[in-house]
Amino acid sequence: MASHRKPRTSQLTGITARTAVTLATAAAASVTVFSHTGNADPKPTPDEVKSQVDALYRQAEAATQQYDGAEAQATTLQQRATQLQQQAARTDAGMNSLRTRLGAVAAAQYRSGGIDPTLQLLTSAHPDDYLQRAGSLNRAAAAEQELLNQYGVQQRALHQQQSAAATQLAALQAERQRLTAARALIQAKLAAAQQLLDSLNAAQRATLQQAPTGAGPGVGSAAGPGTGPDVPVSGRAAAVVAFARAQIGKPYVWGATGPGAYDCSGLTQAAWAAAGVSLPRTTYDQIGAGQRVSSSQLRPGDLVFYYSGISHVGIYVGGGEIVHAPHPGAAVEYAPVGEMPISGAVRPA
Repeated sequence: MASHRKPRTSQLTGITARTAVTLATAAAASVTVFSHTGNADPKPTPDEVKSQVDALYRQAEAATQQYDGAEAQATTLQQRATQLQQQAARTDAGMNSLRTRLGAVAAAQYRSGGIDPTLQLLTSAHPDDYLQRAGSLNRAAAAEQELLNQYGVQQRALHQQQSAAATQLAALQAERQRLTAARALIQAKLAAAQQLLDSLNAAQRATLQQAPTGAGPGVGSAAGPGTGPDVPVSGRAAAVVAFARAQIGKPYVWGATGPGAYDCSGLTQAAWAAAGVSLPRTTYDQIGAGQRVSSSQLRPGDLVFYYSGISHVGIYVGGGEIVHAPHPGAAVEYAPVGEMPISGAVRPA
């Protein structure tokens, strides 16, 4: 949910590796900063804790979107690599069959060869029979050449398939490294947030659960589970809104796409899938998956994106409210559409 620049997935360059190092470094730094701050500075007030926890949750959600994107890309790369490996295996099997046939041709030539064709004709008791056999040998030679041509084509195809598969596997390894780094950053941010919350007593934590609306999602929820607005909805949007409402109360889990838990973009993706529309996995891509609309034009089912980094998303359900998965430790809930700073809205096609 924080303001982060939109990450760009790089399959085959050093960008991915540098991203992994950056995320891992940031993860370590976040833990160090907060642990040292707790020892050196005066104990923060509940308001300061709330502000810092909110910031950490937004940063964690931005890292979650990076994680979601890397996970989706890793899945795609794995599928491509598997397909290429299967193609290479089929090509290799075809080459084995050609090798067997070429071996049989070579053996037959060895058995019948060794005498000059002119001498064979002169010494043959039946020249007509020999000429007929010679014609058959010419045809056999042409068939052999065709087999050799096929073998050469398949050999080149095999090399290309093996090279492409190796490229995909290298990209997959880089994405897995990015997944590991994003996971570490998320865990570090959440641990730092929990450390701050643990510094409060029970009464102070309860107060934070009653966070006022308008300043962001906060530690708690202003709108809460509730019953939501009763707004007539039709068409595909009806399926989207009905699905979103049915998820109220299910926990936020980063990287989750349902059915028992969701992160913010996992919820929107699943809701629109219920209406037969396939959305990309991350907020960064979902904002480009439909017609852009203004806040004043919102209709039920529209996706509303938040923060300058487009790191959070909810589903508008009418009546000035959204359904969204806010952050770890919270559940899918209703919230005022303007509770967080809006960065854009989209009506999926």
